[in-house]
Amino acid sequence: MAAENALYTILVEKIKQNSLILPTLPEIALKVRDKADSPDVNLGQMSDIISQDPALSLGMIKVANSPLLSRTVKVQTVNQAVTRIGLTQIKSIATAMVVEQIFVSKNKIVSIYLAQSWKNTVNIAAVAIALMTFYKRNNKHSSLSLDELTLASLVHSIGVLPILTEAEKHSDVFANPTFLEQAITKLSNKLGAEVTKAWGFSDELVELVRSWNDLSVLPKEAHYLDFIRAGAIYNDVFKNEETCNALLKSYVDKGVLPDVLFMKSEEFTTMVDGIKEMF
Repeated sequence: MAAENALYTILVEKIKQNSLILPTLPEIALKVRDKADSPDVNLGQMSDIISQDPALSLGMIKVANSPLLSRTVKVQTVNQAVTRIGLTQIKSIATAMVVEQIFVSKNKIVSIYLAQSWKNTVNIAAVAIALMTFYKRNNKHSSLSLDELTLASLVHSIGVLPILTEAEKHSDVFANPTFLEQAITKLSNKLGAEVTKAWGFSDELVELVRSWNDLSVLPKEAHYLDFIRAGAIYNDVFKNEETCNALLKSYVDKGVLPDVLFMKSEEFTTMVDGIKEMF
């Protein structure tokens, strides 16, 4: 218990003193985001930037050929992928796709946690993205954006990274499942908010990361939180059955879900599986 509390204490103090080293976005993501914010950017320039990173290039082609965007003809080049996805979506999707690159560690226990965390994130994101896709078909004028949800759902649990990074520095003491579980439970949301703030994300996204599993925060209208929480329910993150049923009913009332059993339909699960393949 002493060591368990020690990791928690170290992290809290570093947060207070602004001395906690936060993970940084890979350079390719920074280039994409910077270029996307330029008023003079065009598809060719964006394709050239993305082509500098083989993994991101492949990822963009997979996204363009995914159930979300796929047409009869499959794209085969980065330029074709960027054209199909569009400049308005490239910034968020590219950022989300390179996040996986920072989920790495040389410590065996920490590495296992990172791999599991990314898998859980993708599982939740796939459900959220699929659900938003169906929602947008029936709510074409909604201000909610699929690319914003994609980014939000893939960084909603980013707060585990600084926790695991700190544990890796003191692996002889803290790289222990018991210690890590307490720190993740108590601090990941707050740390996630700090990470996304440091990355220059919107205030709305920062607040979403801070509160995605705080069920005292209940938006009255359809919100990105609803789609991510639906993904969490689908993947058994929330354990209280009564709470899950109440949330699902509220999503039906807000139009996020057609009915409470929708996420069990074959059409929905097929789309979820297809989206998982993108990541």
